[in-house]
Amino acid sequence: MRGRLSLKLLAALVFRMAADNSLLLGLVEEFVSGQVDSKATETASGVKTGQFTILQLVEALGLSLTSSQPHTRGRGVQLLSQVLQECYSCLSEREVEVLITFYENRLKDHYVITPHVLQGLKALTKCSVLPPGSAVSILRSIFQDVHVQSLMLAERSCVYNILISLMESREEELKGLGADFTFGFVQSVDGERDPRNLLLAFQVARNIIHRGYDLGKFVEELFEVTSCYFPIDFSPPPNDPHGITQEDLILSLRNVLTGTSRFAEFLLPLIIEKLDSDVQSAKVDSLQTLAACGLTYSHKELAEFLPGLWSAIRREVFQTASERVESAGLSALAALTSSLSRSVLSSDSEDSLQVFLNLVLKDCQHHLCEPDLKLVWPSTKLLQAAAGASYRASLIVSAAVIPALLEQYNNRTQCAQRRTLLEVLQGFVQPSPLSRPADGVESVLVAFQQSLCSVVFSALAESSAGLQVTATRVLTALGQQPCLLAQTDVEKAVDHLTRLILEEEDTQVSLAVVECSGSLAHLHPKAFISRMIPRLKEEILSECNAAVRLRCVTAVASVSSQLSVVQESTPVLLQVLASAHTGSCSFSVEEVSAVCISLQRIAAHARDTEEIGRFFHSNIIPRLLGLALQAALQSGDSGHSSPLTDEAVLSALVPVISTACAALQSESASRMAAQAVSLFLDGDVSFLPENAFPSQIQLLQSQAESRGPSQLVCLLMACVCSLPRSVDIPEIDRLLVQLEDLICTCSHLFSYTFAAKCFAGLVNKRPAGEALDAVLERVLKRISVELENGSSSQRTQAFTLLLWVAKALLLRYHPLSTALTDKLFALLSDPELGSQAADGFCVLMSDSPDVLNRSCHADVRIMYRQRFFAENSSKLVEGFNSAEQEKKSCYLKALSHIVNNLPREVQLSELPALLPLLLEALSCPDREVQFSTLSCMQPVLLEPPEALRNQLEALFSRMLALTSSPHMKVRIASIRCVHALSRLPEHVVLPFRARVLKALAVCLDDRKRLVRNEAVAARGQWFLLGSPGGR
Repeated sequence: MRGRLSLKLLAALVFRMAADNSLLLGLVEEFVSGQVDSKATETASGVKTGQFTILQLVEALGLSLTSSQPHTRGRGVQLLSQVLQECYSCLSEREVEVLITFYENRLKDHYVITPHVLQGLKALTKCSVLPPGSAVSILRSIFQDVHVQSLMLAERSCVYNILISLMESREEELKGLGADFTFGFVQSVDGERDPRNLLLAFQVARNIIHRGYDLGKFVEELFEVTSCYFPIDFSPPPNDPHGITQEDLILSLRNVLTGTSRFAEFLLPLIIEKLDSDVQSAKVDSLQTLAACGLTYSHKELAEFLPGLWSAIRREVFQTASERVESAGLSALAALTSSLSRSVLSSDSEDSLQVFLNLVLKDCQHHLCEPDLKLVWPSTKLLQAAAGASYRASLIVSAAVIPALLEQYNNRTQCAQRRTLLEVLQGFVQPSPLSRPADGVESVLVAFQQSLCSVVFSALAESSAGLQVTATRVLTALGQQPCLLAQTDVEKAVDHLTRLILEEEDTQVSLAVVECSGSLAHLHPKAFISRMIPRLKEEILSECNAAVRLRCVTAVASVSSQLSVVQESTPVLLQVLASAHTGSCSFSVEEVSAVCISLQRIAAHARDTEEIGRFFHSNIIPRLLGLALQAALQSGDSGHSSPLTDEAVLSALVPVISTACAALQSESASRMAAQAVSLFLDGDVSFLPENAFPSQIQLLQSQAESRGPSQLVCLLMACVCSLPRSVDIPEIDRLLVQLEDLICTCSHLFSYTFAAKCFAGLVNKRPAGEALDAVLERVLKRISVELENGSSSQRTQAFTLLLWVAKALLLRYHPLSTALTDKLFALLSDPELGSQAADGFCVLMSDSPDVLNRSCHADVRIMYRQRFFAENSSKLVEGFNSAEQEKKSCYLKALSHIVNNLPREVQLSELPALLPLLLEALSCPDREVQFSTLSCMQPVLLEPPEALRNQLEALFSRMLALTSSPHMKVRIASIRCVHALSRLPEHVVLPFRARVLKALAVCLDDRKRLVRNEAVAARGQWFLLGSPGGR
């Protein structure tokens, strides 16, 4: 029985092997003779599944591989190579060895077989079991038997990929070839022209240089075979699928040419030669390559060519009108100077850095004595580039240049000349990162300290605004370096700056002085505390000019970056608010708002300095709340009206408090939340200074006789809605109920709007759960009742609450946000609230500055705008199509707001679907709809999608009509869009040229200069269309 079973199994096995063999022979026959290329894939699948082996395939190919017809042999090798590309990982070392021997012999066969042989060898070089010595054997065969440049593009690419693959996996073996490997590569690449293959060839050359392969006597040959492409001149064809750019080739070749100092004797003369080119890109490439040489070459390689290199760089910087060439030349000079600075000095050799800088100084220094001539600035830039390359270079250049500049400044009397000299001096005073002295090493400017300070103070005392501005910049540079300003110099500088703040009316000077004061105060706070702040305080609180007060207030904020200064400066600003409140000094609303802005700038430093945050929490915020509360409680009294009850001032106080609260640490933040909530819910004034307030304060209740207390809800929002999300707000449910009641019962727009913002800010940060769901359910029900009651006097308040809660939920992707936004869409058809609902979409899609933003730690998810648009654009289109004619404008306004706040990429992708509505929006009589739509379309028109080109007639008709709009903003926006349309292909827009020129001619006589400017630019571009020498 067992014998019979064994015989049956054996017979089945033999039958199966015969069947497999027959299948394989059939596949080979169909591929070789039948020219069915797909059979290669089937054969590879059979090898992968183990149905047959590579050796069986070779046996099956026997007749094909030994055929007398080259084409048949080629098809056989092609099949084998294609299978190997799929199955090389399945081979054993012995199989690889046999196949390599086979392929090496095939390289000597007919030339039609060579491409397929190379594909097979490429697959075998990827094998992890490549036998020792086979890498050398493969390369020797290729170098001896293949003339690479006679091959087609794909086969040449195959050779380079074989080299790269073997260099990655068998580097030590290849290095054993010595210089023969370099010579073989040189022969293979010589004459290559395809950019795709050049990138591969440059990669091989870079590996040879950077990985220490033996160049032997073929250094010049390797340089010649790669440098013949320098500088790269390549423009990729349109829609190039390979994505190769000129920059890719330039950088790849530059890595080769600058990779070894052994190329120096060949490359540096070549660079000097190429700098004589008239092609700007060639000059830039040459100078950038020279700069790269500075990282590799030492003074030994550079010394012989320094005079020629300097002459070429000087010529380019002196004569060029191109900023790119000038910048590249200065970078090259800095790189050469840096390289020479690394040279080690010895007693028997000259200092190559000194020799080179003597050349630079000889050709440039005398131009600095001619401030009226045009070469002063190129010379300055060259000297500053050299000085900024290293500390040693800055010592040499500064010692020669600065005394001469100081002497020239003192000898000149004209302010224009002095300003030029001072601007030149500024560049040498400001150290670069490379020329900064090491720790413990004194600055190169110490020797000129007194002279520099004398010149700066002299310039600050001049009447020339330009000279004063430059002097402040030099003073800033001096102050930022240690030991260059003595204490007496700092005090004198502070006095000068204070005088300029008080006396100088020029805007540029004021800005420069304030900036300089802020920089120096950070380093020398004591001098500003003792000398500037008391003087500014005196002027602010006196009956001086409003412009002087504003400059003083701005300066106080600028110098307050250190806690010690903040402790002295903020009481001054608080005293202004207190004086404005009591009426002891007459301050306008604008001045009080400016004080608040300055306080907010100081509060911004709390993000970096925890102590400033604590100081604001313990001192400034309680004082601000106390002053605002006093003003609100007294607002109903007769007599003096406090500016602190003005909505503009309260709005300016909000960012002061929110900026400070946002930076509080957890303990201080929790205390701030508890204090603010207890104040607004229970009237707890215990933490406020001078708390002489009534015992029963109800700030969250609408009061018909006085709107003052309810206005303070904006300060509650600033306190609690800017705290980190981790902070628990005490009694939040009670707080939300009172805010809801205030919103729905208050008739004061400012109060109920900020109450809605505060409500939304709290809802946005509240963790998901039953508590939040209950709040939202209650609010949604109340909103629905009010909105459905057409006769309700509180519909606007309910809409405001709906809008801000919808934004709070939309930002955090809450499931209920869809229901709320659907209500907003429904309101677009409401006769009373339709226009407000349309404007509400601007609130939904734009960033709010005072709440629900990331700086206030709101829960803002990424791409919420894109998600909202994707989910709701169809609703908007359907609503527009079904709306009555008089209601369509609300839908267009909403669409305009939504699209205008989308990223440009989304605008481009969605424009085809929305184009009919946007064109309709341009015909809408509402100027805000027109302006918003034009602003949205202008960036899209720079690269218009195909759908837009099919609507050009309608687009031109509407936009040209808007160029005569009565509203200036619309006229400007429409002209810009018409200008953008000129970028379309000439044959597309040329039919509209005459009509556009006629319409824009009218705009040339517009009464507004800004409109005329836009019209001139647009009309000039349209005139060039279709003209000889035009676009």
